[in-house]
Amino acid sequence: MRRISVRRSSVHGRGVLALRPLRAGEFILEYTGTVMSWKRAVGRHRRLGEEGHTFLFGLSDGRVIDGSLGGNSARWLNHACAANCEAVESDGRVYIQAVADIRPGAELFIAYGLTTEGRVSAAMRALYACRCGAPECRRTMLVGSRGK
Repeated sequence: MRRISVRRSSVHGRGVLALRPLRAGEFILEYTGTVMSWKRAVGRHRRLGEEGHTFLFGLSDGRVIDGSLGGNSARWLNHACAANCEAVESDGRVYIQAVADIRPGAELFIAYGLTTEGRVSAAMRALYACRCGAPECRRTMLVGSRGK
């Protein structure tokens, strides 16, 4: 039986929803795509004009997985400040694991932990605004920044 499905999200665009109960600690899927350098990924991202919308997932070795190239359903995971899933990296691969029990029909979320170089402007905050609606929402997907 399938565990997840990509459908319209109440938070933003498409999202990943549970089709059956998922238990805390359960590995749900792998984040797949083309592995490349950050330099190549950022250049490609800028050429495509995808500001504010990204399928890039940074690895601890300095490379990145670009989920827009050969990626799977995991690329549609939306951000939430109080996420019910987390990304676990192992041997250059990224797996999505439930950190709480998730009921059927609920959307799966991870905390993006996005970073930028330099000062975060109001325009940058708007571009990476969080829409999760949680009581503890930081109003931004950027790490170390608090939306105004």
